[in-house]
Amino acid sequence: MIDLRLLREDPDRVRASQRARGEDVALVDALLSADERRRSSGVRFDELRAEQKQLGRLIPKASADEKAELLKRAEQLKADVKAADAERDAADNETQELLLQLGNLVHPDVPVGGEEDFVTLETHGDIRDFAAEGFAPKDHLELGQLLGAIDVERGAKVSGSRFYFLTGVGALLELALVNAAIAQATAAGFTPMLTPALVRPQSMAGTGFLGQAAQDVYHLDKDDLYLVGTSEVALAAYHMDEIIDADRLPLRYAGFSPCFRREAGSHGKDTRGIFRVHQFDKVEMFTYVTPEDSQAEHQRLLEWEKQWLTSLELPFRVIDVASADLGSSASRKFDCEAWIPTQGKYRELTSTSDCTEFQSRRLQIRVREGKQVRPLATLNGTLCAVPRTIVAILENHQQADGSVRVPEVLRPYLGGREVLEPVAK
Repeated sequence: MIDLRLLREDPDRVRASQRARGEDVALVDALLSADERRRSSGVRFDELRAEQKQLGRLIPKASADEKAELLKRAEQLKADVKAADAERDAADNETQELLLQLGNLVHPDVPVGGEEDFVTLETHGDIRDFAAEGFAPKDHLELGQLLGAIDVERGAKVSGSRFYFLTGVGALLELALVNAAIAQATAAGFTPMLTPALVRPQSMAGTGFLGQAAQDVYHLDKDDLYLVGTSEVALAAYHMDEIIDADRLPLRYAGFSPCFRREAGSHGKDTRGIFRVHQFDKVEMFTYVTPEDSQAEHQRLLEWEKQWLTSLELPFRVIDVASADLGSSASRKFDCEAWIPTQGKYRELTSTSDCTEFQSRRLQIRVREGKQVRPLATLNGTLCAVPRTIVAILENHQQADGSVRVPEVLRPYLGGREVLEPVAK
């Protein structure tokens, strides 16, 4: 959530942020009104309680005639205090509910617009000319079947559409990717973490995934637990309700977990293969820093993502995501999109978001600097979303006979194997 003081002092900035997101601007005025009622009812309650306490001191000392009048006033005050308390609680609840609906403030450098209004910041690597090489590229599913690596038919039989099995070298490729990603993150100073896949409602809400993203979340009604769509949720809630000494920052974690997403609203999109699925594994970077360091940390996370994709020898571009395509928690977001030859376009492989103080305020995570205690900043960055990375590797490193060249960074984790060979023709 955002700082209420900022809302009071500069409501136009918050209105502009809501407008850039394509969200309801009227929410800002409703929140200002609720906050005013909350504060005025709080003042009213405090005044009545002070009078009530003062009266309590006067009654024992009063004469018989005065006491009757004071007791009558005391009864009225009791009712007034109760009513003021209820009014204060109602206004506070309304303020909190409205505040939770408000997205993070959009960074002023974010391009304004929808999904297609991103700005390309840089491109890396060379796109292969398969025609010049004398063959047409196969898509990842055909390659995966030739290699004995991907089985979507049995995935659908067992679990339904958008589920899959990774088999043989497909399973080994996932393990190689995860181990290589964790090795890079560990070398960069991240603490490896295996995180829970089920979290409580306050963890999911605290990271901002029960707002606009709620339709994509799986909920277990009987247990009131949520399946995470990313280990960001568990890593953000890891320090919930804690105060962290400033000299411990930055805290950097690399979480590995299964991820579950309904993919609501994606009917008919990327139905072939394993690009858009309901369950996948991912290595996620998550950091805690001071608010002043969040923008610099955002660039560091982006550099680690670029290092990873470069090590996989993939052509990719970096985009500055437009305002209406940001998640509610993100102030700014960079995506790294890899070239997918059979689609003839770049597709998202990693993303990194600066969430500033938005999540820490919800989760009550603060930093102590001397005598000062205040919210800190949180950031997240995908290092390796496994299925999409496999898609990019298979398609970009395929050879005419259906084999796939293994990037050098993965070879130590595949027993030195340089090529994945077809098992079926």
